[in-house]
Amino acid sequence: MDKIRIQGGKVLRGSVEISGSKNAALPILMSTLLTEQECQFNRVPHLQDIRTTIKVLAHLGTHATPDFSSHTLKLHTPEITSFEAPYDLVRTMRASVLVLGPLLARFGKAKVSLPGGCAIGARPINYHLLGLERLGAKIELEGGYVIASAKKLHGNRVAFEFPSVGATENLMMAAVLADGETLLENCAKEPEIVDLARVLRAMGAQIEGEGTEQISIQGKKSLNGCNYHIMGDRIEAATFLAAGFATGGQVTVEGVDPESLEAVLVKFEEAGATIVREPTSVSLISNGRPKATNITTLPFPGFPTDMQAQFMTVMAVAEGTSLITETIFENRFMHVSELLRLGADVVIRGHSAMVHGQKSLQGAPLMATDLRASASLILGGLCAEGETWVSRVYHLDRGYENMETKLQKLGAVIERVRSSEEA
Repeated sequence: MDKIRIQGGKVLRGSVEISGSKNAALPILMSTLLTEQECQFNRVPHLQDIRTTIKVLAHLGTHATPDFSSHTLKLHTPEITSFEAPYDLVRTMRASVLVLGPLLARFGKAKVSLPGGCAIGARPINYHLLGLERLGAKIELEGGYVIASAKKLHGNRVAFEFPSVGATENLMMAAVLADGETLLENCAKEPEIVDLARVLRAMGAQIEGEGTEQISIQGKKSLNGCNYHIMGDRIEAATFLAAGFATGGQVTVEGVDPESLEAVLVKFEEAGATIVREPTSVSLISNGRPKATNITTLPFPGFPTDMQAQFMTVMAVAEGTSLITETIFENRFMHVSELLRLGADVVIRGHSAMVHGQKSLQGAPLMATDLRASASLILGGLCAEGETWVSRVYHLDRGYENMETKLQKLGAVIERVRSSEEA
């Protein structure tokens, strides 16, 4: 099992090209089930979750032609060979449930294993299922599977109890082939939702309101293929900016829309950094040690839960005491016990963590528990004195493409150690 070895204490400087967004790419790739024509996507990140998605789609009958050297992927599903997304494929990635909407919309049935993924909270899919029922689907739960069927989906009003990103995406994809108009209310507003809507529109869907609380969709009889360039990964971009801040450096991220990570940039500024926003890039300039700043995770446009762990690492070396409150997932402080091993001073109180900033951290062996926790531990190792080892980095590979290579270009002393090399 691979590990990451870090010699900390190096100031990061330079620029890094951000990969395509994982969280945008996953539903976009699933959306190709809606058309019998070929779709080509550019800027597809080479990640474990992308490979898992290709396996899921291939199992259903999709012909996939990936070229990860050029970050392009062609997907073609003229017909379906299976309506089942089995447990062995779905268990490692929650986004697999996003095949439900497209399969129901185009073929009228689907059997999808209840999803797995990072253990950061329950994350129930009831919002997905209730919404699909509103469109006329019959839903049954049997043996750990969701079994859904519908002769034909029909447009309807669906009001989400919570602005769930996945449920919004699933219902958008289901509605584009439903009879009549669908009105989705209390929708998630994340930029990834906007990117999915743009892809669906490029495929011929009639959809309006993405990025707002209300999305209206007029169903079509069929959709065509498309050629689309996936948005930059705002969480990866913010993570690299956090790495520059934690180490007292100056980092520029290229290929990202600053508006997509504005909530994080504002907090970096509150903590004392200078932020320079350009149309497709962001630069962070440290002005000494970060200053303690409070955050509360919220749905977009609030502070993203996917940056909570990384921001905590920055606060672990900040001047003063900060309060970090997690409102999205109940188990998203699992990285704290590992940060304590570096010498961080963090006290958890319910859904909040009190972080007393330290002048320095000390390298230690660490174990990642989930995707974003992995990134926070990498950041901790970068600003710690001495050597840090991070194990279970397969979590990291689910959402960061060649992270150690990109950090090396910024001046970090970091390397991936394969299990055979370690032995």
